[in-house]
Amino acid sequence: QVQLVESGGGLVQAGGSLRLSCAASGLTFSSANMGWYRQAPGKEREFVGISGYLGSTYYLESVKGRFTISRDNAKNTLYLQMNSLKHESTAIYYCNALKCWGQGNQVNVSS
Repeated sequence: QVQLVESGGGLVQAGGSLRLSCAASGLTFSSANMGWYRQAPGKEREFVGISGYLGSTYYLESVKGRFTISRDNAKNTLYLQMNSLKHESTAIYYCNALKCWGQGNQVNVSS
């Protein structure tokens, strides 16, 4: 079955950077669309961005220019580089593929 394991979260000051990783197994990673979502306290889970298997990427408008999604097909790993983090970026970040979810990774941005 599909397994997605996120890592790389933590506490960072506003303006700082973090990189999340999502290690995937149980799927043909190079042929899968891979996405990042997040859920802030008291809010619904929202789309952050997606890496299409053909190389395209799409982002939530509010993170464009600050967040970058990349993938390493040789390592079956998806990345989310987050720069210029804002307090409102505080959330649990989830990796998604084939309707499956990772366990989530907490990101806290102090103001």
